Order: sequence, then structure tokens, then C-alpha cells
Amino acid sequence: MTEYPTALGASSRESITLLGTDLARDVMGSVGFGELAFWLATQRRPTPGETRVFEAVLAALADHGFTPTAIVTRLTYLSAPDSVQGALAAGLLGGGSRFLGVTEDCGRFLHDVLTGVDELPTDDAGWDALALQTVTAQRAAGRFVPGLGHHVHKDGDPRTPRLFEIATEEGLVGPHLALFAAIGRVHPQVLGRTLPLNGAGVCGAALADLGLPLQLLRGFALLARTAGLIGQLAEEIRHPVANDVFLSVDLNNRSVAPDPYEPDTLPSTDTGGRHG
Repeated sequence: MTEYPTALGASSRESITLLGTDLARDVMGSVGFGELAFWLATQRRPTPGETRVFEAVLAALADHGFTPTAIVTRLTYLSAPDSVQGALAAGLLGGGSRFLGVTEDCGRFLHDVLTGVDELPTDDAGWDALALQTVTAQRAAGRFVPGLGHHVHKDGDPRTPRLFEIATEEGLVGPHLALFAAIGRVHPQVLGRTLPLNGAGVCGAALADLGLPLQLLRGFALLARTAGLIGQLAEEIRHPVANDVFLSVDLNNRSVAPDPYEPDTLPSTDTGGRHG
């Protein structure tokens, strides 16, 4: 008989084992959901400090108002109130390069920079030099720096300094957060303007410093936003707005002449917004 080994959940007639422990006896009522999510992803139980930083990230990404992910969840529920799972899935599918996906993009970007460095800086001056080199290279290549800029918090994302503060308190500011902070200090020298370090970006840096798999960083953002989308649905049930959103578009459309497809004249779809 073929065996399929797993360190995660396994069931017998009498019990359920999860991560080598008895689910009912040792996990339920004793392990918080954030701690468990970290544990499941890494197969090691996080320290209290790691749990605090991780749960701060989840809180930061849970909800951010009427973003496209929230709107599409409400509209899908309006269209199919019998499919809560469809409404949640619709919102989660919108997690990409402009919303939520920045968490992974930033974490990966910082990690790629750090893996190309022979020796990590030991002070702010060294981090600033590396950040200046990094931003300059991105500018020369015509690429954006993930985690820079926000469509609302143009004068500073309130989540960013708070997450830095929590990570500092727990002694968990690692190289990813250090480089991200330095990018925030030096980028005006290259770009000629000051952009905020957005919350999704700092969350990616923090998750990378926690040693979480880079391939799963977007998954953690989606985990957090799932809670927010449940909240959006709960509010939609109590105080619906989706029908007004639908009608505001449906009743205010304007017929225009066809605009033929011309590949050579299509505008860029990249507005440079990177937020979450």
C-alpha cells in the first residue's frame, strides 16, 4: 500500500493529530489561530514575539475599506447570495500586484537584493548605501520599487511605523525590514519625490524576517483579507450598499462609438500604484 506521509493533520477512529499533537486536547483552546497558522506554515511553533509580529501583520492586512477586493465580494454576494464561498473567492482572486500581492512582491524583492550582497551592512550608513544602489538600479531599469507609494496615505501609511515599532520591541527587525527602512530614507534622492512605505510592503518585509516561505507571503495576505471580507459580507447583510454601487454604474452608463483595438497605441496598464 502506498503511504503519504504528513506532519499536518491525520485522523484515526479515536483522535485527530495535528503537527504531532492531539488537536482536541493540546491545540483547541490553547493555541491561537495566528500562532497556529504560523506553526502550520513552518512546522515549528513560533515564539511569543514572533506570534505578536505575525498577528500584527494579519491585523494590518485584514481590511482597508472599499478596495476592489471588498467591492467585488459585495457585488458577487448581491448576484449570488446563496454562494458566500463564491463572494469570498471573488474578493480573494483580486489579490494581485496592486492590492495584497504587494506583500509578496516586496518580500521577494528585498530578499533578492539581500541574496546578492556578499556582506550585510552593520549600521544605518551601510544600509542607506545599499538602498541607494538598489533604488538607483530600479530607476535605471524603469521598474518600480515594491512597497513604495499609496493611493490614499500619501503622507505616510499609519501601519508602517507601528509594525516597525512592534518588530523592534520584539527584537525581530531583520535585514528585510532594515533594507526597507533604508529605502524609505534614501529614495527621494533618486526619485526626486518622497513616497510613503506602504503597509503591504512593510508586512512583506516583516514576514520575510520571520523566516516564512517567500512563496507563501501572498497566502498570508489572503488569509488576513479573508477575515476582512467576512466582515464586509456581514456588513453588507446588515447595511447593504452593493445594489447602489451596481445601479450607480448601470443607470449612468453612456453609449459611445466603438473604439477599435489598436495594439501599437494601447496605453500602459501600470499606473505605478503599489499598495494594499
